[in-house]
Amino acid sequence: MDQINVGIIGFGTVGSGTVEILMNNRDIITARVGAEVVVKKIADIDLSRDRGIPVAPGLLTTDAMEIIRDPHIQIVVELIGGITHAKAFILRAMEAGKHVVTANKALLAEQGREIYNAAERHGVSLAFEASVGGGIPVIRSLREGLSANRIKTIMGILNGTSNYILTRMTQDGLPYEKAVQEAIKLGYAEDPPTLDVDGTDAAHKLAILVSIAFGVPVPFEGISREGIDLLTPDDIRFAGEFGYCVKLLAISRNVGDRVEARVHPAMVPLGHIMANVNGVYNAIYLDGDFVGPNLYYGHGAGRKATGSAVVSDLMHLARQIRCGVRTLIPPLAHVRPLSREIAIQPMEELHTSYYFRFSAVDRPGVLSKISGVLGENDISIYSVIQKGREMDGSVPVVMLTHEAKERSARKALEQLEHLDVLTDKTVTIRVEGSMQ
Repeated sequence: MDQINVGIIGFGTVGSGTVEILMNNRDIITARVGAEVVVKKIADIDLSRDRGIPVAPGLLTTDAMEIIRDPHIQIVVELIGGITHAKAFILRAMEAGKHVVTANKALLAEQGREIYNAAERHGVSLAFEASVGGGIPVIRSLREGLSANRIKTIMGILNGTSNYILTRMTQDGLPYEKAVQEAIKLGYAEDPPTLDVDGTDAAHKLAILVSIAFGVPVPFEGISREGIDLLTPDDIRFAGEFGYCVKLLAISRNVGDRVEARVHPAMVPLGHIMANVNGVYNAIYLDGDFVGPNLYYGHGAGRKATGSAVVSDLMHLARQIRCGVRTLIPPLAHVRPLSREIAIQPMEELHTSYYFRFSAVDRPGVLSKISGVLGENDISIYSVIQKGREMDGSVPVVMLTHEAKERSARKALEQLEHLDVLTDKTVTIRVEGSMQ
């Protein structure tokens, strides 16, 4: 077979990047695949906008079903995002016997089970490299390169927008709101960037990675997630005084017969490998029981990086079609999953160290009252910073604790809210990595 026909649904940022790569690198793609990958049809609701790419008008349509009904199109690429319409198009394409490529992390994280089952039921392949990490080939690494290993740990900076905001707050002391506006102005963030800064985007990606590691869809609602919107430059500065920096981390670890799955701001030691991942870059750390630690780093989003991942999936499927193979690897890379469900460890059972910043009145006895409540809940203090200067009329009292149960920390914070010496809500950041 000398030609593999592709239909693309969605001609936005990633769709136009995908078409540009297929056009500009046609020779090398054909040489590597052994057949030409041809875009036969592109569907989008807006055909008037200039994408900066010369596309023949006959390739464009506003009807996505033209692509799905076309018997000559072998691979359908879904790049419209969202859940309802994207899910319908993917399921219809699979029913028509077409392989599917998607970058839709939200759909796979929240309703992946139905999509994965449909792919297996109809005997087609589903590829989704672009759903996590943009141009970083972490999906293929998990599904293939590390497939002989039990994955013990997944840790990642999976959202470039929040990482850019935290980098600007760290390196230049920008307030959160100003860093957000800068990210929007530069095109790194939507307006408003809610799903980026509240941890949802990173949680979607973590759900996909954990699902591949175990071979069954992880329940997305079980992933604990917190955002970065309550952090201040003062918190980042205090973290630095303790020898840490602050990152929004997605973390999963095997804990007996259950798994941790959480997304939240975390303090990591300045010498930690994640501490030097800045700007809009992503990084994913994987630890396999035999291979040991692996690190994947690069652009986590954007037209070219994500388009590169989409085209890599197209090339993988084109090779498969050329060799006459319908399916080779199940969506989650397990022919026989070891279990039907993944039990996520409740967040209350997490055992870690904590950073607390209290806003307190400036009078004697404050520190003893706070430490008394913490002690009653089996939380011991590792280090304290108490500044004499006032911040918004209060004095900051900053503590780093030894390891404690999340349940104990939450109970202590509930009790501390009733102390008359505290003037504002306490800022809490979990510590990831060894104490210094």
